[in-house]
Amino acid sequence: MSFSAEQGKTSLLDRIGTGRTVKAYVVGVAFLEEGVLAAALGDGRVAFIGSESADAPRFVSVNDGACLSLAVDLGGDRVLTGGDDGRLVSTDTAGTASTITTISGRWVEPVAVSVASGLRAAAFGKTVRLFARDGSEVGTFDHPNTVGGLAFDPKGRRLATAHYGGASLWWAKAGGQQPKRLAWSGSHLSLTWSPDGKYIVTAMQENELHGWRVADGADLRMSGYPAKVRSMTWLPRGRYLATSGAEPVVCWPFHGKGGPMGKAPLNLGWGFEGVVTVVAAHPRHDVVAAGYEDGATTLVQIDRPHPVLVKSPGEGAVTALAWSADGQHLALGTESGFVGRMRLSDWRAPT
Repeated sequence: MSFSAEQGKTSLLDRIGTGRTVKAYVVGVAFLEEGVLAAALGDGRVAFIGSESADAPRFVSVNDGACLSLAVDLGGDRVLTGGDDGRLVSTDTAGTASTITTISGRWVEPVAVSVASGLRAAAFGKTVRLFARDGSEVGTFDHPNTVGGLAFDPKGRRLATAHYGGASLWWAKAGGQQPKRLAWSGSHLSLTWSPDGKYIVTAMQENELHGWRVADGADLRMSGYPAKVRSMTWLPRGRYLATSGAEPVVCWPFHGKGGPMGKAPLNLGWGFEGVVTVVAAHPRHDVVAAGYEDGATTLVQIDRPHPVLVKSPGEGAVTALAWSADGQHLALGTESGFVGRMRLSDWRAPT
């Protein structure tokens, strides 16, 4: 199947979804309680969009500049955003924005939240700061280089950071410590921790992934991408890691003793032109939503040969994707400011 063969086909978004423009680059999207969709924007606003198609978005200015990062905050009814104005802000759906901290002259990117431990982490250049539920600072971790990625382990007890030369592992809330260093030459731009806590994977400047087995520090190299990997997502139970950076969705196998070592990845969704820019795994099933540089969005499934067209090309590259916690709602955002959402009561959407 190719886009040329799909020109006369109606997408899921056209059939069962809604779309609107928010007039700014969409940095990230996330579902909150009661079906409210939050979108962090490149002009410093957060848009809150209700579950009804007629609901007008509520816009809240949270940063004096651009929002750079977005995460669902503790409690599930707020969003945590970092901006290029040095502000870390928590905002609820009523439009109340609470500044947790401001460090002038520093960009706040990325951010991470652990529900298990009740902690938030944010990178301010070379320094990562930890904050408790009440907003108090409970830890500071310094690095020799700018931090590009953050992730808590599944229990929220450890924090992994990506930076030039590899990754560092810290114990959350522990003072006066030296991190465990996971070394690999090069610039590490983002980071993810597997759902079972066994693996850490970074995306690198050199169009490849590098991983480590946490137990013994064994290296895992995953290469062959034509473009930088800017998005990674774990399928349920952590059996596969799906990534952007190629024409298909590249899924590395992490089940079995050695993880992906010596194994070829699955390439899903062949036939669509252009490079995948962002991926988001369904929370319960082996399904991945994939956005492309031309604005198209698809659903791919491990045991099905053909993808499902979610959105037709247009509106600029897809920059954000998110599923609701129950897996029945999917949202997307693009670089031109288009936001779409749809309800998929059956995730095996009709073809």
